[in-house]
Amino acid sequence: MTMDDVRSRTSLHIPEDIAAVLVDPAAYADGRIYPAYRWLRANNPLGIAEPEGFDPFWVVTRHADILNVSRQNDLFHSADRPTILVTREDEARTRRATGGPNPVRSLLRMDAPDHRKYRVLTQSWFLPANLKRLEDRIRELARDVVATLVERVTAQGGRADFVKDLARHYPLHVIMEIMGVPMADEPLMLRLTQELLGPADPDVGRKLDASESEQYELHAVHTDLNKYFRAITADRRARPRDDLASVIANAKIDGELISDAASNGYYINVAVGGHDTTASSTATALWALAQDPAELARVKADPSLIPGFVDEAIRWASPVKTFMRSATEDTELSGRQIAKGDWLMLCYASGNRDEAVFEDPDVFRSDRKPNKHLTFGYGAHLCIGQHLAKMEMRILFEELLPRLEALVPDGEPKWTHAWFINGLKTLPLRCRLA
Repeated sequence: MTMDDVRSRTSLHIPEDIAAVLVDPAAYADGRIYPAYRWLRANNPLGIAEPEGFDPFWVVTRHADILNVSRQNDLFHSADRPTILVTREDEARTRRATGGPNPVRSLLRMDAPDHRKYRVLTQSWFLPANLKRLEDRIRELARDVVATLVERVTAQGGRADFVKDLARHYPLHVIMEIMGVPMADEPLMLRLTQELLGPADPDVGRKLDASESEQYELHAVHTDLNKYFRAITADRRARPRDDLASVIANAKIDGELISDAASNGYYINVAVGGHDTTASSTATALWALAQDPAELARVKADPSLIPGFVDEAIRWASPVKTFMRSATEDTELSGRQIAKGDWLMLCYASGNRDEAVFEDPDVFRSDRKPNKHLTFGYGAHLCIGQHLAKMEMRILFEELLPRLEALVPDGEPKWTHAWFINGLKTLPLRCRLA
């Protein structure tokens, strides 16, 4: 059955107004996406969206269906179609420029057997046993960033932007330390990762000429990142060190050094995945505490709640909102016929608030058990850095919470305009230090 055949069955259609929300980057910033997800889960949890300018795609909103797709990696591929939602025009432009559907060859955009071969190159670095040896250094970084925040809060009369003064920089410090990239390059990496993830955002996206599209901007950002990381590769091949960049630069597949395109994709994957997603979850945790003084008092009084608090922040933030997959053959999903080549949008932020799995899903509860969120994905593409993200957030709040007596909003926060990875870009809070 072709997608045209499926679309002819009107019961599968997602209403135009809901489909328009799914592809509106601003809807992920102003919260309109969550009522849309609730409507879809209740009325059409596996339907077809046909927003103008996009190829039609299935919208997968229930937790169980997202798991079902994620565990069948041979049936639902990451590399055959764009892994991140793009317009029809931008997909065609990328194919002309790169010869494939995706601008970067990274773990996110690989299928078997390549995915496994590339994943094992760095997998040991992100296992809990190896991360344990980095814990003391990460705690030093956490203490430094908390001390800087305290100085800023004191100088500004109890006020700070907890994204710009804390959440954005701490995960960047950590990932730059692990990769072995100079701290002096942090401003450059911060700018490039923001431009990469927020092309539609009016504050962080790279400014375009009137004749350019967001895809042109993304290609320009990728060019800058590739130039930077090629220099890192050359340096680490000449002078390898005990860092992740050296592992990537000198990695071999089937006895041959991996290509510059593959190594650059790896660097970008680690830099972006290890920074923005953790920054978004950290900022969301702070926003939750500012909105609920009782929650702050509870976690301060019982530090054993911090790991659960971190996990709930990750669920609530769901920084990776969507990934795309494509069917490799005709199949059935929840009673609906999926045709070979069909495109599917996995809506993790919807699955993480599925009423069938989470009691009071829109309520932040640091004692939520079980907490079977989908934020790190599932199956072969389970996030390689999940243990690092949880560890660095746990350490930060172990260092930060004893310094906070009270935390309250000091203005309206702002979220990035993006349907792939989004999170808080400003978080003005007032705090009283302990």
